[in-house]
Amino acid sequence: MPASPWDGPPHWDGRPERFRPSPTFTLVAPVVVCLLVQVPAAIGIAVWQHVGWAAGLWQVALAAAGPLALLASRRAPGPTVAVVSALALVDLVSTPDLGPPYLALAFAIVLAVARGALVWAVVSVVAGWVAALSLGASLGLSWHPFRIALTTALLAACFGIGAFVRVRRERAATYRAEALRRRRTAEERERVRIARELHDVIGHALSQINVQASVGLHLMERDPDQARTALEHIKSTSKTALEEVRSVLGVIRGDTDAPLAPLAELAELPRLVAGLDAPGFEVELVDRIEDPPGRAVQFAAFRIAQEALTNVVRHANATTATVTVERLGDELRLTVDDDGHGLQGAEDGSGILGMRERAALLGGSVELERSPRGGTRVTARLPWGATA
Repeated sequence: MPASPWDGPPHWDGRPERFRPSPTFTLVAPVVVCLLVQVPAAIGIAVWQHVGWAAGLWQVALAAAGPLALLASRRAPGPTVAVVSALALVDLVSTPDLGPPYLALAFAIVLAVARGALVWAVVSVVAGWVAALSLGASLGLSWHPFRIALTTALLAACFGIGAFVRVRRERAATYRAEALRRRRTAEERERVRIARELHDVIGHALSQINVQASVGLHLMERDPDQARTALEHIKSTSKTALEEVRSVLGVIRGDTDAPLAPLAELAELPRLVAGLDAPGFEVELVDRIEDPPGRAVQFAAFRIAQEALTNVVRHANATTATVTVERLGDELRLTVDDDGHGLQGAEDGSGILGMRERAALLGGSVELERSPRGGTRVTARLPWGATA
């Protein structure tokens, strides 16, 4: 059970984000790898076979063109895989049948599939491979069936790798979006809770100050001692309110050294009631509880009673109010009755919404109805063993 209703902002329960390479790295790395594999191999084969300057430059140009085309894969993955497939086809049928595979085609397939250009990749690669087999037969190129089967399998594997990368990226994006949504939801809940606390603390304090100031002005001439007592009440109320506001602001700042106001609990109800007593308005407390519930329930009950009495003072034009606290089975029931002029649109007030939110957080409820005394009855039911 928490020692205080203020546990700080909710912790984000997402897993730590893994290392992600920069966009520049993911764009340039395939280009560099392909250039380091294909270009030196093309130069070495041209020198070894003495093919001449023209044919050698042609081989090196084809070896470099495919990797450089990958630079466009981020913005145009579909056209890129088509261009690289065409370059791979030209390299296959116009250069010596010796050397490393056209690695740029593998990267182009993977990047295209991973970035959603599956149709482009399938059409380009299938068309290029069928054309290679047809042209190879017409040009008299003899390829072993095992080589054809292995190349086909490797091309299919590239499609599989691209699909795997795409699924992983989609899952990662979904996870990040969900984690961000949970974090924003937690932050929104915390903002609502802080706003509710400030509303209750400041609203009640100002209502008390207004009541006691009216008493002081009314008795200033006739009963200076009673007026002095009212001023002392104002001083005490404002001091308590300042401490509570500082506690709330300390939570917002994450300041562990912020001054903490005394925890609002059922034992503070007599002080709350006494602070509202004034000529022409009396508040009675009926406490039928022997052993109090947990602090979370006490805190919610106190704040609900505080807000209900604040509404009575500000809106009901009542002369008396009664606060009743009792245990019924596994519930704490808090009832606030007044003899004012009734609901009259009180359902729309933010204070009533705040009371209901407090009760709902613990699995309880707050109901408003006509009081037998002629005013409004606020009834809060809170599970006795609930925790925040």
